[in-house]
Amino acid sequence: MFEGKSILITGGTGSWGNELTTQLLQMNPNQIIIYSRSELNQVNMQRKFNNPKLKFIIGDIRDYDSIKQATKDVQYIFHLAALKHVPICEEQPYEAIKTNITGVKNLINAAIENNVVKVIDVSTDKAVEPINVYGMTKAIGEKLIIHASTISENTKFVCIRAGNVLGTNGSVVPYFIDQVKRFNEITITDTEMTRYFLTLKQAIQLIFKAIKSSIGGETFVMKMPGYKIVDIASIIQNEFGNEHCSVKIIGKRPGEKVHEVLISKYEAENAYIYDKDYFVILPQINIEGLKEYYKKLNLKSLNKKEYSSNDYVLGYNEAKEMLIKGGFIDNKENNINL
Repeated sequence: MFEGKSILITGGTGSWGNELTTQLLQMNPNQIIIYSRSELNQVNMQRKFNNPKLKFIIGDIRDYDSIKQATKDVQYIFHLAALKHVPICEEQPYEAIKTNITGVKNLINAAIENNVVKVIDVSTDKAVEPINVYGMTKAIGEKLIIHASTISENTKFVCIRAGNVLGTNGSVVPYFIDQVKRFNEITITDTEMTRYFLTLKQAIQLIFKAIKSSIGGETFVMKMPGYKIVDIASIIQNEFGNEHCSVKIIGKRPGEKVHEVLISKYEAENAYIYDKDYFVILPQINIEGLKEYYKKLNLKSLNKKEYSSNDYVLGYNEAKEMLIKGGFIDNKENNINL
């Protein structure tokens, strides 16, 4: 699918972008363009890969002329750029709007003008029934991406919605480990809190699967297990702390939920079981041929009121196994780091 193609990754210097680039290079593309605002991160990534197929462009999706130029002669776009930190978006909502809404609008217009084949927007569980600025701006970004499929015949637009991915910038596991090493303490906001988790390699593989399956206008939702944050904290406490290491409850942050939802009760009636890895949500707006296409597949309905991180919560041992697979703790039984 990507052999000989030109690919653009917005926000491509982060954890997702690095893993995505690693896997894309194995598919023999003609060129991968890494588009981001961070000069230092681009230099570090360039040195890390040292591959002539990578092209680095300093730019901001807030700047239409910049993203328009970057999308020229590109066939596929992976949109990863966003302001993502919940408290920062709460404190600086106008900045979140500029990147997560205006930036998406710019990307859509540039992609259509340059006849890009497909745009893949990587969204988040925070966009579902949002209670914070980050989630609200990502929800509008999703709506813009889906709507774009009604205004373009040549460019297809698809949403991928995922929960937390282990090891990404700002994610909770490295944050907890850092807290233990620096302060011999872990702070959690609520003992009942659950979250979805997936390894980075798994997330990228699932994205590729959805890209190949999509026809434009739908939202693919990864099936992800839920874990208790208190279990994650306890495992890291035991692995990295000493007998004086403690877990401190500090209360929910502004805009934070106890449980995350990947499919809302409003979307459930249009959600279907695509396969063992994915659900697919069809939009409420009419996109020519989309519902007819999926009707022919005879997919089973979701048959749930919503899809929440509290629906299927794995235990302490499963959480530990996940952290071993993610490379955060050692498998002491086999004395190896998976």
